Amino acid sequence: MDLRIFTEPQQGASYDTLLAVAKATEDLGFDAFFRSDHYLKMGDVDGLPGPTDAWITLAGLARETKRIRLGTLMTAATFRLPGVLAIQVAQVDQMSGGRVELGLGAGWFEEEHKAYGIPFPKEKFGRLEEQLAIVTGLWGTKPGDTFDFHGTYYDLTGSPALPKPAQARIPVLIGGQGATRTPKLTARYADEFNMPFASVEDSERQFGRVRAAAEAAGRGPDELTYSNALVVCVGKDDQEVARRAAVIGREVDELKANGLAGTPDEVVEKIGRYAGIGSRRLYLQILDLSDLDHLELISDRVKSQLP
Repeated sequence: MDLRIFTEPQQGASYDTLLAVAKATEDLGFDAFFRSDHYLKMGDVDGLPGPTDAWITLAGLARETKRIRLGTLMTAATFRLPGVLAIQVAQVDQMSGGRVELGLGAGWFEEEHKAYGIPFPKEKFGRLEEQLAIVTGLWGTKPGDTFDFHGTYYDLTGSPALPKPAQARIPVLIGGQGATRTPKLTARYADEFNMPFASVEDSERQFGRVRAAAEAAGRGPDELTYSNALVVCVGKDDQEVARRAAVIGREVDELKANGLAGTPDEVVEKIGRYAGIGSRRLYLQILDLSDLDHLELISDRVKSQLP
């Protein structure tokens, strides 16, 4: 089971804070540092000092880390034109020496679009599908050839399809709970399917849909990596769990029901339940980015127990 650290910087984090978390992620043996792609805070937080851009952040971290994978859950297709996104991600992949992964989603948070003057189209899923075709098509075009795409939302003619990533193929992540279109899109374009903030039972059902869609598309279901994103709140004892829950404004019982919360042994047991349905990777949503001791505890007492 891979454990990855997943951050939500729109809730309040500077680049320096994210760098500290990324360096701790690397030093403590976690597999990857991922971040959300949002420009507006959510819920009852002040969001200070304000938002940071996902791909500018990852470009900086690409030069200041050496081992960990870097990526997004999920880049919003509404924020960037697909040709520009392909250039950005390929460049960051080069800067990292080939450690980048792209999670790409349709975009959903209308208020942040209003706040920063970003168009919020009605038909988002169709745009996402075309973006996936364009981004992967640009990267997959042989050097010296050109790429053309004529869709409903985007039109590319004679693109040199440059630059190329450092990796032969940048892993693409798709996620969500849609019962039909999301599995089909995953089967066509993705290397990994991510189920965000869902129970073991709901995850198992969705994994089954994705596996069926992969088979229908002529792919082996095991070609895909299946993963979950879950909030994490671990303490060496009940008192520490309660303290960490209070800091992020959550109740312990709710966290235990909907995330990975409790003592290390409790969390290891629940991780085992996700592993039992085929999840091979967990994105641990860290909401208090100042608490690096939390990461150390997870590394020492949770990660160390996992196969």
